[in-house]
Amino acid sequence: MVSQISVVINTLNESRNIKRVIESLDWADELVVVDDGSEDKTIEILNELKTRIKKLKVFQHQGEGYVEPARNYAISKASNEWILILDADEVITETLSKKLVEIVKRMKQIDYVRIPRKNIIFGHFIQESMWWPDYNIRFFKKGKVRWSDKIHRPPEVLGQGLDLPAEEKNAIIHCSYGTISEFLERMNGYTTVQAAELKKNRYKFDWKDLFEKPLNEFLSRFFANRGYKDGLHGLVLSFLQAFSFLVVYLKLWESNNFKEQDINLTELKDQINKSSEGINYWIKKTDRRGNFFERIFKR
Repeated sequence: MVSQISVVINTLNESRNIKRVIESLDWADELVVVDDGSEDKTIEILNELKTRIKKLKVFQHQGEGYVEPARNYAISKASNEWILILDADEVITETLSKKLVEIVKRMKQIDYVRIPRKNIIFGHFIQESMWWPDYNIRFFKKGKVRWSDKIHRPPEVLGQGLDLPAEEKNAIIHCSYGTISEFLERMNGYTTVQAAELKKNRYKFDWKDLFEKPLNEFLSRFFANRGYKDGLHGLVLSFLQAFSFLVVYLKLWESNNFKEQDINLTELKDQINKSSEGINYWIKKTDRRGNFFERIFKR
C-alpha cells in the first residue's frame, strides 16, 4: 500500500490566497490548515471550503507573528506518513505533485526532500541574489523534520535526503511580495522578532552597525550574489533587504531605550570612507566589460 500524503498550511490573514492554494491540492489525501489568529476573512473562507472539501481540516493556534513556532503544531495534526509543507501564497505544479507521489511510491529510503522555490516578487521571477533556487525542506516523512522556534531558520532533519534538480518544473511557485507596502508590512514584524533575538543573545549595539550591517547585506545581495542580473527589480529588492537590516539594528537601539553613544567626526568620516571603498570595490570587480549600470538597466 502506498503511503498517503498530507499537505500542511499555516495561515495568518491569507484571505487573498487561501482559496487558490486549497483548490490546487485536489490530488492530496489530506489538507491540514492551522490558522495563527487571522483577523481578515481567512477563517470564513476556510469554513466555506470545508463544506465541500471533506479532506480539509482546520485548526486554530495562537501565533507569534511568524510561522516557525506553529509549524510543528500543524504537523502534529496531520495523520499521514508523508507531509508536504506549503505557505498560503505558494502553489505547486502538476509536474511537481506527480514527482512527489512518485518519490513516495518508488524511493522508500528517502526521508526528506529539498525542493527549489520560484520566488515571484513585484511580478518578476527573481533568479539571483540568493532567491533561486532557494531550496527548502518541504516534503518529508512525519517525525524526520522539526522546526525550531527561531525565525527564518532551517529545520532539523533525520535520515536521508534528496535534492530535486533546480529546474522550474520542479519548483514550488511562491507569489511573494506583490507590493512595496506588503514588503514593509511583513518587514516590520520580522525585524521586531530579529531585534528581540539579538537582545536575548546579548548582542551589544554599536552605532557603526547602522552603516556596516545594511551595506554588507546590499553588497552581498546586489554584487556578490549577482542581484544586478535581475535589473531594476534586483536593485530595488537589494535596497529593501538592506533597509530591513537597518531597521533591525534601529529596533535593537530602541530596545536599549535609545541609549546615546559618542560619535566623533573622524570615526564618522572613516565609516563613510569604508562604505565608499566597499561599493567601489564591487563596481570595479563586476564592471569588467565597462558600462555596468547601462547594461543592467537596458535589460
